[in-house]
Amino acid sequence: MTYEQYWCWILNNYSALGTGPLIYLLASSAAGGTAVLCTYPLDLARTKLAYQVTDTRGSFNYGMKSNHAQPAYNGIKDVLRSVYKEGGVRGLYRGVGPTLTGILPYAGLKFYIYEELKRRVPEEHQTSIMMRLSCGALAGLFGQTFTYPVDVVRRQMQVENLQPSFQGSARYRNTWEGLTTSVRNQGWRQLFAGLSINYIKIVPSVAIGFTAYDMMKFWLRIPPRRKTQSISAA
Repeated sequence: MTYEQYWCWILNNYSALGTGPLIYLLASSAAGGTAVLCTYPLDLARTKLAYQVTDTRGSFNYGMKSNHAQPAYNGIKDVLRSVYKEGGVRGLYRGVGPTLTGILPYAGLKFYIYEELKRRVPEEHQTSIMMRLSCGALAGLFGQTFTYPVDVVRRQMQVENLQPSFQGSARYRNTWEGLTTSVRNQGWRQLFAGLSINYIKIVPSVAIGFTAYDMMKFWLRIPPRRKTQSISAA
């Protein structure tokens, strides 16, 4: 929704920019940033629940040792409540800097590549579902590859206070420090750790998302943006 709104707003207020690639990059980057700011606390909670540390106590019962693991958090509400109690609103947005640093180029590249690929498809294939899936998959593939290192740093900043060795102090003060420290200590390959697994999630997700969005616009007979603008101007 915000992508379309930003696209129209930029076009109406900064017509000198034209309707080319720059509009896609600006509108999609702004839309990505808006989505992050609105949903970031939930993403933080998801990451903490996935990486939470458990306190394990060993006890013996009938000669057998049993482990009783106590989760650090009991659910989303518990995470949000605990994080807010410890650090207030700033705590809920811990790591949002790297997220915005990554989402702006990621969203921009994703939409730009998708729109550019669609433009180069012959008109008779414009409504093909397979064409849209292919364009969306390539957009997700390239966008994720170029911005993945920042995503790695973001997750490290989100879960750093769950690691005993870093409690009470920030591991990374900013995105650049996280990137340089990781490369210095573990090599540049560490910045792409898990990328192949992430492809399994991101590539089909972006492909399906773009395809569903475009096909719903087609089935609902929503006019293309350029036609909408010409109608509005008239």
